[in-house]
Amino acid sequence: MSQDLFAGSRLLSKPVTPEDTNVEVLRRFINRKHGLNLKDYSELHEYSVTNYTFWLDLWQFLGILSSVPPAKVLGEGYIKEVPQWFPGARLNYAENMLWRADDGIAITETNETGHVASYSYRELRELVRKIATALRLHGLQPGDRVAAIIANRTTSIAIALATASLGGIFTSTATDMGVKGVLDRYRQVLPKFIFSETESIYAGKTFNLIPKVSEVVQDLSSKGLGHAILLPGIKSGQEVSQEVVNSIPLSKTLSAFLASDDGRPLTFEQLPFDHPLYILYSSGTTGPPKCIVHSGGGVLIQTKKELIAHLDIGIHDTYFQFTTTAWMMWPYMLAGLACGARMIVYEGSPFYPDVKTYLKFIDEQNVNVFGTSPRFISEVQGRGVHPRRDIGNFEALRRITTTGAVLSIPQYGWMKTAFNDRAVICAGSGGTDICGAFVSSVPVLPVYAGEMQGKTLGVAVGIFDEEGKDISETGVAGELVCTRPHPSVPIRFWGDDARGTKFLNAYYDTYPGIWRHGDFMAMNPRTKGYMILGRSDGVLNPSGVRFGSGEIYSVLERPVFSARIDDTICVGQRRPQDKDERVLLFVKMRAGHKLDPAFEQSIRAAIRSALSRRHVPAYIFEVEELPYTVNGKKIEIAVKKIVSGMRVVASATVANPESLESYYKYQDIEKFAQAAKKGNDRDAKL
Repeated sequence: MSQDLFAGSRLLSKPVTPEDTNVEVLRRFINRKHGLNLKDYSELHEYSVTNYTFWLDLWQFLGILSSVPPAKVLGEGYIKEVPQWFPGARLNYAENMLWRADDGIAITETNETGHVASYSYRELRELVRKIATALRLHGLQPGDRVAAIIANRTTSIAIALATASLGGIFTSTATDMGVKGVLDRYRQVLPKFIFSETESIYAGKTFNLIPKVSEVVQDLSSKGLGHAILLPGIKSGQEVSQEVVNSIPLSKTLSAFLASDDGRPLTFEQLPFDHPLYILYSSGTTGPPKCIVHSGGGVLIQTKKELIAHLDIGIHDTYFQFTTTAWMMWPYMLAGLACGARMIVYEGSPFYPDVKTYLKFIDEQNVNVFGTSPRFISEVQGRGVHPRRDIGNFEALRRITTTGAVLSIPQYGWMKTAFNDRAVICAGSGGTDICGAFVSSVPVLPVYAGEMQGKTLGVAVGIFDEEGKDISETGVAGELVCTRPHPSVPIRFWGDDARGTKFLNAYYDTYPGIWRHGDFMAMNPRTKGYMILGRSDGVLNPSGVRFGSGEIYSVLERPVFSARIDDTICVGQRRPQDKDERVLLFVKMRAGHKLDPAFEQSIRAAIRSALSRRHVPAYIFEVEELPYTVNGKKIEIAVKKIVSGMRVVASATVANPESLESYYKYQDIEKFAQAAKKGNDRDAKL
């Protein structure tokens, strides 16, 4: 089986000067400090996951700023799976992001309209100071939540850092999320402040966000919200009128909010390592998204480690990670500031006005490390654009990283020729759950097309079979697990009970004491590289945008749909020949009703409005029966495996195993969809 999985793997590149990389400097630093003789990355990684002293070494190597340095690594946590890290230490995340206070460029922001503006570290600190002062004067206390519906721009970064400087907890959604998606998140965390854009841009269109913001604020105003701050339009640059402000309770413009500034200096609350910093959101398969609470210290040391040691970013680099503010890559990206690098932040569609303009910007800005997605690469290929031929030589581009989906073997080769021969092509995989990566780029190792180079430092990655046996060396696919705690394991779920029941059920219910991430993964025994084969749970991941089927179900539970729909099942399909995962929605209609085209379009419109366009299924089919367990639960995993090309043997827990047979025809989705359009299959309606 390992031969089949890695048959197409081939050597793509070797490191030219590995001795000059940051990870090699770290290895030599640890050897000198402890009198060790760690010879290579393999031995360094082994040390990092067998000796917790590694995290003290890393603290010193990364130059973590603190008012009280750590005396030891571990203390007793509220549950054994989440120990207390660096007990007694005191630090502030924002202070570590803003250690530079000079005129070097911190952020260059741009968007699809052609707007470009740069902010120095000094200017960024001043903006953070103003927002932090206003937050403090309006009553923000450590532990208060600050929510945001924001674009990817400098002001948004300053809001997050200002919140962190005071010990507040920051959480954000992107501007394209619908009202229900926003409230499903913010009703759980009950923010005291909310910042919101008043307009957004995408693909040449400008969207008025005022109606959505008004509805969100109206709802949260009865749940402890104290202040709603409206940001100037991202395209117009204009603040909303007083009439609009008057129509939204608790609201004021950003300039009015900052008018309270009394000139006090920027200060940083000194907090425990595990003080909450961010609330990110899971892609749960049922119910509202889980609220994942990450600590300031954990996110700091994890993301700074990955950017410095794994992406090899330094103070003279320009780092561009394409992301939205709803994705974990946004807080991940902010660690570029901790590295002292220049960050590029982009808002809008990279394909407007055209992708050549976007790529030309990357070349002209001398981007050294570019983070993107396999879906973007596929789109560039599909449009017949060859960056080096059509745009420029991308001479500064040293590393291209991809995440969010699987980078195919042909994409590795195309990227190598399409940008420049010296650029290292690397892929990684991690998640919102740890705000970091399990496997990623390793600058001292060769790159094999189709493989992720290696395990990240300090993260004890394994591959388990169903019985909990580590099968990493066999080349057979199994569950991605983490066998040892590390600092960016979440500290809890917001709203969980004192025992952490929801948290434990999410990650530790399959292998007691062992983190199960929910990805199928295999390791090439020869190269030690990794291949991610897709999700092993019900999380959907089209184009790298992760969300849960529960979000789709919640929209279809509205009376207008439930009156006609009996039940639904939503799964991802990714077959071996597919470059990306697609979402399939199967609908069982109530007696007397059919899935006609008009009703299907109303489903799509409702999902797009309540959540986002990225949540809309690629196909919607009417089926006669859904599979259930004997306990009455829908069986998503079996359906997902079947439509993705696997043969499934129903277990005794399946109440109606014969229902599974009807899903095999969807393995050839193109043929089936075409037949359905022609009306050749009475069981399906497109």
